[in-house]
Amino acid sequence: MKPCFVLFQCLLLSSAFLFPPASASSIPPGNTQQAPALLLANIYQPGIMLENYWVSEKLDGVRAFWNGKNFISRQGNIFHAPEWFLLPLPKTVLDGELWMGRGKFEQLPGMVRRQSPDDSEWKNIKFMIFDLPDSLQIFDRRLKQLKKIVRDINVPHIQAVDQTKVSTNEALMSKLDNIVQQGGEGLMLHSGFSLYKKGRSENLLKVKKYFDAEAIVIKHIPGKGKYTGMLGSMLVEAASGKRFKIGSGFSDAERKNPPAIGSTITYKYFGLTNKGIPRFASFLRHRNSR
Repeated sequence: MKPCFVLFQCLLLSSAFLFPPASASSIPPGNTQQAPALLLANIYQPGIMLENYWVSEKLDGVRAFWNGKNFISRQGNIFHAPEWFLLPLPKTVLDGELWMGRGKFEQLPGMVRRQSPDDSEWKNIKFMIFDLPDSLQIFDRRLKQLKKIVRDINVPHIQAVDQTKVSTNEALMSKLDNIVQQGGEGLMLHSGFSLYKKGRSENLLKVKKYFDAEAIVIKHIPGKGKYTGMLGSMLVEAASGKRFKIGSGFSDAERKNPPAIGSTITYKYFGLTNKGIPRFASFLRHRNSR
């Protein structure tokens, strides 16, 4: 019996080798894909050669990577857009933002994350394209390719992000002031000589009146006075490991139903103290785990 048992084990091992069990990578993707390798921005500091950079508005939308078949979030989740929205898009890989317009971000994430998309909601959304990740050309040439793609698509809900040039920091700040006064979030600078490469880069810079960053919610602190029974402030932990409180920027609805402990929020701030704590930190938005 013992030789037979050994032979049976060998047969099991060989069959496992020939027909391995399904792994996470071999399971049909369903609602998730591999997270895309995105180009990410650093913070603008005066002193660079601005004439080498293209300037565009920093859209307060949801980053969306078009892989030729689906819109994919930064975390690798599929945004289920209606068929009519997807139909004009090419097989070309595109990087952009799903956007509704200035000051409308709060409505947007819930819309694009629905498993069953609502046509009436998606009619208010545009895909604003700003790059071609698979192109091996520098951005100056990618921009020409991108504009041609959008012209060929020729539908209102697929647009190229407008790119212009400025030559001085004063002109850049004037443009920033104009955008902010109109309800915009800020500006982006993109080096015309750069290739598309994964990760944070000096080739892509964001220009804002304030800085923003992400932090993990550690604790809810009860409110007092008019905020009795609601959130007063929250203790958060930044990527640096620094912990601090955020007590402003919340709507009454957010104070009644604050971001959960352990979730990620985005906050804005105006520089750092000598101890590395964000100055005048205030809540900006809840970054959904999807």
